[in-house]
Amino acid sequence: MNNEKEFKDLPEGWKWARLGEVGEIIMGQSPASALVNQERNGIPFLQGSAEFGVKYPLPKNWIVKPIKIAPIGSILISVRAPVGDINISNNVYGIGRGLSAIKINDSKANNLFIWHNIYFYRNELVKISQGSTFEAVGYKELNNFLIPLPPLPEQQKIAEILETVDNVIEKTDRIIEKYKRIKQGLMQDLLTKGIDESGNIRSEKTHKFKDSTLGRIPDEWAVVRLGEVGEIVSGSTPSTYNYEYWNGKIVWITPNDLSNIEGIFIEDSSRKITQKGLKSCSAKIISADSVVVSSRAPIGYVKVSKVPFATNQGCKSIEYNGKFSPVFLAFLLSNKVQNMINLGSGTTFQEITKSNLANIPIPLPPLPEQQRIAEILSQIDETIEKEEQYKEKLERIKQGLMEDLLTGKVRVNHLIKKSVKNVSTT
Repeated sequence: MNNEKEFKDLPEGWKWARLGEVGEIIMGQSPASALVNQERNGIPFLQGSAEFGVKYPLPKNWIVKPIKIAPIGSILISVRAPVGDINISNNVYGIGRGLSAIKINDSKANNLFIWHNIYFYRNELVKISQGSTFEAVGYKELNNFLIPLPPLPEQQKIAEILETVDNVIEKTDRIIEKYKRIKQGLMQDLLTKGIDESGNIRSEKTHKFKDSTLGRIPDEWAVVRLGEVGEIVSGSTPSTYNYEYWNGKIVWITPNDLSNIEGIFIEDSSRKITQKGLKSCSAKIISADSVVVSSRAPIGYVKVSKVPFATNQGCKSIEYNGKFSPVFLAFLLSNKVQNMINLGSGTTFQEITKSNLANIPIPLPPLPEQQRIAEILSQIDETIEKEEQYKEKLERIKQGLMEDLLTGKVRVNHLIKKSVKNVSTT
């Protein structure tokens, strides 16, 4: 029965419990489409985990006459396509067939403890899901799903510890989102108005602007084609089956490498190519500080390479020549992703050609100003990266705590006794 084999011996005082023993299982049911609307009439309606936010749901629709209701505070579980996503109901929701709600009996279990427990064992839910068209978990499987259950005071203390870490993670998320909004606003200003020698963002009230094919731009700026800034270099790919071409030392960048990393810089790749591999095709080594753009599947990821590199045919590069700020150019192009996508062509997959990329018109400030803009945007990127690294550290800490606390490997009884003692002496 699901995860029982993993815990042959539970800690003293713990027991195995079915979810149906600690709460009421409410399976969602899809209503008639006429009852569901996108207006804010009736009760917010959730069909599946696609409407889950970071922690609480984000409903897209409302329902006039809900068939099944998830009460406030109930645990929401996606029970089909996919199985195992989990959330907490912060409102009264109508729920469709893709969801189930568990209304925990407070006298038997702590709601947050059960939430963390299901989250920790969610892969076990996936294992017991069934179905040929798509996987799903039914009432019987949920009702009989086993979880290790400590006494209620211990549940409460474990939940308190894990919730403390969750709160710090949520706070860090909010900080990251705040800096991302600040960055977006700065990019909008700096990449259209620029910044003068005194560090002031220009405005038409204090600085001279002029008309251009891209709209109003600072008087000091020019409009040029991307191909005028630096040489556009296309990639190429040798045989992927010739082992002599691979496991070399030259960084080999593909669109996947660009899309799988955050920030503006790239300095490594999932594969390395040999000199022999390069000679077998038209790919060339491109100098460090060049800007590399994914030009097919998908279009528009932009990075600055900190090391010499070569690329496959899914990327194109603007080779560094000392006449432009690569960081400025990367930020500028990342702000023009939609334009690049619109230029893409092809039936099997979209691709932006070398000619189309070279002909993209861009606003170009003088080099010193490019460097000032790049420095400001790089600083805020570094701040975001530090916060994201801190969040990853917190998530590792939480995972370790869950493995210790939810399995009983580490007990919290001494903390409970200490809390009781503190209360009795006040």
